[in-house]
Amino acid sequence: MPTKSKKLYCTCYLTLTPDMKAHVKKKLRGHKLHIIDDVLSLDNLDPKTEVLGVFVDSKVTKKIIDSLPKLKQIVAFSTGYNTIDLKAAKRKKIPVCNVPSYGENTVAEFSFGLMLSLTRQLFLGVKRVKEGEFDYHGLRGFDLKGKTIGIIGTGRIGMHLISMLKGFETNIIAYDAYPNKTLEKENDFTYVPLPELLKTSDIISLHVPLFDSTYHMIDKKAIKKMKKGVYIINTARGGLIDSEALVWGLEEGIVGGAGLDVLEGEDLLEDPHKLLSTTCTVKDTRTSLMNNVLIDHKKTIVTPHLAFNTTEAVKRIIDTSIENIIAFSRGESLNDVTAKKKKK
Repeated sequence: MPTKSKKLYCTCYLTLTPDMKAHVKKKLRGHKLHIIDDVLSLDNLDPKTEVLGVFVDSKVTKKIIDSLPKLKQIVAFSTGYNTIDLKAAKRKKIPVCNVPSYGENTVAEFSFGLMLSLTRQLFLGVKRVKEGEFDYHGLRGFDLKGKTIGIIGTGRIGMHLISMLKGFETNIIAYDAYPNKTLEKENDFTYVPLPELLKTSDIISLHVPLFDSTYHMIDKKAIKKMKKGVYIINTARGGLIDSEALVWGLEEGIVGGAGLDVLEGEDLLEDPHKLLSTTCTVKDTRTSLMNNVLIDHKKTIVTPHLAFNTTEAVKRIIDTSIENIIAFSRGESLNDVTAKKKKK
C-alpha cells in the first residue's frame, strides 16, 4: 500500500507565469501552498513555513533558517545550492533538496549561442544595423573549425556542449577535478591539467559549480596563463570569475571577448539599493563597478542569467522540485544534497 502523505505548509519564493503557478498549485493540491513573487528576506518570512522553496536569487542564511521554527525541508528550484547555508541546515537536520538535472541541453545550447555570437560579431553586427549603419567592415570573425575549445567541467552540461562542438570539427580538451576516462574515450576529447587548458585554448567555457575550491578559479593569475585573444564563456556561476581580473584581461588584450550569462555579485545589479545598505562592503561596491564595466565593454556580451530559461527547462525544474516535496511528505528522501557523501 502507498504511504499516506503528510500535509505540509509550503512557502515558495518564486516568480512564475500564471500557467506555471496554476501547474504548481495543481500538483501540490492537498498541501497548504503560499507562492510569494519576491526574493526571500527576513521581512517577508512566513513563520508557519514547513517547506521553504527558493530560486537562486534568494539567500537562505543561518538567520533565515533560525527564524523559521517549523522548517522541515528546503527545496532549491535549481541545480546550484550555494546560496543556502548547508551547515546551518545540517545542524538542524533539515534536508536541502535540489534539481540535479533539468537543462543540460538547454544551458549547453545557450553557451554555444554565446560562443557563436562572439566569434562572428553577431551582437555588434545587429547593433550596428539597428542604429542605421549597414556595413560589415570591422566585424570580421573567425571559424570554430580547427580551434581548440577548453571545457572546464565535464558534467551533464559540459558533455552536451562537447557533443555539439564535435559537429563543428573542433579540437576539444577538458579539465575536471574528477576526470571520467570512459567519457573521454567515448566522446573523443582529451583531459588535460588546468594550466595546459588555459595556455592552449582559443575558447574556454565554464561548467562547474561554485564552491570554495572553484571561487575565482579564473583570476588574474589564470588569465596571465591564457593564449592571447582567448574568448571566455560563463553560463555557470558568476563567482567563478574575478570580475576585476577579467576587466584587466580585456583591457590588456589577453582576453579577446567574453560571453557572460552570470556575474559575480549579480544581486547588486538586480537591486541597486543594496549598494546603499550598511552591510555592503567596499568589495561589493568594487565588484558592482567592475560588473558595469563588463556590461558596457565592447568585447563582451552579458545576458541576465538567462541560460536556463526555456519553457521546457522551467517545467522540468518545477516538476522535479514538486517531486522532492511530495516525496518528503511521504517520508522519503529525494535529491537531498545534505546526504551526499564527498568524493574521495
